[in-house]
Amino acid sequence: MILKTKFKDLVLFQNISFKDKRGYFKELLLEKNLKKKFPFTVMSFSKKNVIRGLHIQLKKPQGKFVTVLKGRIFDVALDLRKNSKTFGKVFKCILSEKNGKSIFIPPGFAHGFCSLDKENYVIYSCTKYRHAGSESSIRYNDKKLKISWPVKKPIISKKDKNAQSFEKFKRKINL
Repeated sequence: MILKTKFKDLVLFQNISFKDKRGYFKELLLEKNLKKKFPFTVMSFSKKNVIRGLHIQLKKPQGKFVTVLKGRIFDVALDLRKNSKTFGKVFKCILSEKNGKSIFIPPGFAHGFCSLDKENYVIYSCTKYRHAGSESSIRYNDKKLKISWPVKKPIISKKDKNAQSFEKFKRKINL
């Protein structure tokens, strides 16, 4: 089932599960529902209290279909599309193995998440390949974004600690 949001092209999916005494079988991604191709799929593992992001690829921007295989995350998408009505606004949701939700984040959004369980396995199906030379990061705790992260002492990578402010990012892309 597709759940629309106030952000153009950003949609949540309630995945369909088929359960029996052996476990379950879950449909995650039907390309026909999004009319997109996903040539690049990656996976991450994060311990509890890890924050990853906010990341964006400026050249060859990626759309991302994000699903939690195990665990639970606080997922964040920041609209950075220049002409969007929701530019600079943040979409937040909980994705988990139990709630069976996935999200499609269209190209032009920065993405990040906070891991909430002891073990968190996240799979990303992307509409474009990785383009390392155009990767950019925005500070996860930038006060202008007003994101209430659900963790007091986050575990952050060196790259994310050195991420730029939202204002600096806007100047970089001429906004």
